[in-house]
Amino acid sequence: MGLTPAIAIFDVGKTNKKLLLFDADLKILSEISVQLPEIVDEDGFPCEDIAALKRWMTDSIHEASVTSGVDIKAINFSAYGASLVHLDASGNFVTPLYNYLKPYPDRLREKFYDTYGGEPSFSLATASPVLGSLNSGMQLYRLKCEQPLLFNKIKFSLHLPQYLSFLFTHKVFTGITSIGCHTGLWDFTHHHYHPWVIKEEILQKFAPIASSDEVVPVKLNNHPITFGIGLHDSSAALIPYLNQFGRDFVLLSTGTWNITLNPFNSDPLTVSELANDCLCYLSYQGKAVKASRLLAGHAHEQQVERIAEYFHQKPDFRTIHHNETIIEKLKAEFSSKSTHNLVPVRLMDAGFFTKDLSAFKSLEEAYHQLMIDLVELQKISTALVVQAKTKKLFVDGGFSKNMIFMKLLKDAFPLLEVYSATLPQASALGAAMVIHRQWTKKDLPRSVVGLNRV
Repeated sequence: MGLTPAIAIFDVGKTNKKLLLFDADLKILSEISVQLPEIVDEDGFPCEDIAALKRWMTDSIHEASVTSGVDIKAINFSAYGASLVHLDASGNFVTPLYNYLKPYPDRLREKFYDTYGGEPSFSLATASPVLGSLNSGMQLYRLKCEQPLLFNKIKFSLHLPQYLSFLFTHKVFTGITSIGCHTGLWDFTHHHYHPWVIKEEILQKFAPIASSDEVVPVKLNNHPITFGIGLHDSSAALIPYLNQFGRDFVLLSTGTWNITLNPFNSDPLTVSELANDCLCYLSYQGKAVKASRLLAGHAHEQQVERIAEYFHQKPDFRTIHHNETIIEKLKAEFSSKSTHNLVPVRLMDAGFFTKDLSAFKSLEEAYHQLMIDLVELQKISTALVVQAKTKKLFVDGGFSKNMIFMKLLKDAFPLLEVYSATLPQASALGAAMVIHRQWTKKDLPRSVVGLNRV
């Protein structure tokens, strides 16, 4: 019996790095996941160990090729955004892979926005809230201003998904989904780079723009493989839903960031929405997708550690079941006194972050309160992009498996049909779907996303 033809997808998140193998019917054949320790940059701030990531990717694809019983015909990539890998003319790293959570100097931010028309108008043009290092273009601006010698050594600045492809193909591209994720680089009105990119001599650091279904044929260990150029993970996650459902839905993609995406909301961004972390992404087709973001997964991880430490336990929080009695008790005791409808700039300034854990009788109580507070913030965030015509709310990623979160979310949106996706690997699946026709003659399957209504 011959080997099964397959496509391999590297799905690189901030926390988890995965290698998944799909067959031509987009069924998962295997999945491995690792968490790589961070290193620190020159300022002592934690950052991705890009060299370790490179080693893991090359080692794992080699192992999959010889031990998984498949014939890998294609490889594509999905990865988090707001991250640039700076390479010199020899393809070596010029700088660390800076963390998008690294604080941005106030003085430099003020100088930039004073030069380019002020925060409101610039943000509206680029569909990018003022996010400091999370606006990846601002990382390059900072490098130019603070470390000009290093800046001058840069031949190419590749967005992380395209760098992952470069590791194997040695070809440089800029992906449209990478440009269109709160980078501050793209003018959404005129559909090209914002003028500041040219004036600051940033444009010359970028590779040519390629379409999301661009492929590069490469021989890997003398075996011909079709390589994609990679996609930003949030844009990739939307592809299976657009393919299967077509209209009138909103997707809440959960992970380190909980990102609510509405591909059918074409209303222009407002100053108020920008202030509440709304933005637009570019889809794999280059169309604007209105979205809102909440750093809920990161907040959840921090607070779970705080709860475990306080109660001197190390439980698997995934095993804590939804308890309506506890929820009603907590809502009566800790009803929100908030009267605003704004997402806090820093989650640690609101909700569970401000609560004294001595107020809770058990770890279970504290965890339920954490979920109540997170869903309260999630409701505010998601409501920013939901419209009257929206019928369904799909949830994928880590929180889709958390029934406390899901049932509280259903209560928060009683007029919507709320579903958890039974296929949580939406980003990887989207990356596979976008180059499907490039390596197999089989049609895309009509139904790949299974849903469970809450």
